[in-house]
Amino acid sequence: MDNKNIQPESLMMSYGYKPELSEGAVKLPIFQTSTFVFKTAEEGKAFFELAYGIREKEQGEELGLIYSRINNPNLEVLENRLALWDKADDCAFFESGMSAISTVLLEFLNPGDIVLYSKPCYGGTDHFINHILPKYGILGIGYTSKDSQEEIIKLLEASGKADKLAVIYAETPANPSNDIIDLGMCKDIANTYSTADKKVMMVVDNTYMGPVWSSPMEHGADLIVYSATKYIGGHSDLIAGAVVGNAEVMQRVKVLRTFLGNMASPNTCWLLLRSLETLKIRMEQQMRNAVKVADFLNTHNKIEKVYYLGLLEKGTSQYELYQKQYTSPGAMISFDIKGGEKQAFQFLNALKLFKLAVSLGSTEGLAQHPASMTHIGIDEETRNAIGVTDKLVRLSIGVENEVDIINDIQQALSAVSPN
Repeated sequence: MDNKNIQPESLMMSYGYKPELSEGAVKLPIFQTSTFVFKTAEEGKAFFELAYGIREKEQGEELGLIYSRINNPNLEVLENRLALWDKADDCAFFESGMSAISTVLLEFLNPGDIVLYSKPCYGGTDHFINHILPKYGILGIGYTSKDSQEEIIKLLEASGKADKLAVIYAETPANPSNDIIDLGMCKDIANTYSTADKKVMMVVDNTYMGPVWSSPMEHGADLIVYSATKYIGGHSDLIAGAVVGNAEVMQRVKVLRTFLGNMASPNTCWLLLRSLETLKIRMEQQMRNAVKVADFLNTHNKIEKVYYLGLLEKGTSQYELYQKQYTSPGAMISFDIKGGEKQAFQFLNALKLFKLAVSLGSTEGLAQHPASMTHIGIDEETRNAIGVTDKLVRLSIGVENEVDIINDIQQALSAVSPN
């Protein structure tokens, strides 16, 4: 069978691995080694030339194994497999999602540049853009799903440095509001400000929906970033990040990763290879559960509003974007509880099946309070403006039985006092 005609979920058990090279082991062993032996000095020189970007690959040439800071069998097989989902040339895995995000931004931004980023986004991303990058003379300009293309361009032009736009960063659906960013619009803006000498890069954080339910490269993304800790890892037992894209830009990402030394370890890669085998099964079950949970919450008298893609009103611009960009409503639900922080905490403290913890996409249900946890580093005025208020609760739906999940939510809501 030709691999081109096989779906990614069918290739997650075998693609890129030859058992005969590992004593016939069905599963790829952990290559817990720091360095690799060259057959000849000439071979070592050729490998290093490619690793350091000194020359381009020749026809059919592949980068050989050098040193586990550069490459490792576990790392390479894992990257080959994840790239299949996004139909990309290459992938790079990192020791955390923030490591992946920060490496991309550092590679494609220079002092004086502008990064246009969507709000709300993950708190760590927001902090890096607004508190770390300014130390290097890089300006972040935020936009929301409610801003039109014309309004975003106006924000950019008002900076007086529109010609310095280098990266458009979109986290969509947004964390934790589930707001959808129009990727086609982002690409139009990137094309408008690109020149013959400088291409404006479009980077999409696909953690909430990818890689099963969303393919941002089909909508113009140059690079996709993931917190692989979430759905890709899926078991709350590892920290990892990933970047996916086509060969030219991925070469730049991998070269900087080599010198920052923030690649994923062989053991982390081995765990992720295990997780990829059940990725689609897990995500589809989580989505089925989430649909039931969202319907339940949407009619509960202690809930003010539910933020879930499956509840978007037909005919709205957000619904049209959902239909265009995604194949599923996902498994992340946020809602405003009637009241404020007191009521939100009462609900969270009463949960029994759900775990009160940050992160998402794991097999177990997770619940948290964004305003006082993941987004606490964002000033209160901005939090309120983007909907991350004291009454907002975020749920990551797990694979547990749907009846048990809803029963847990119901009993926790019964513990909530009136406002």
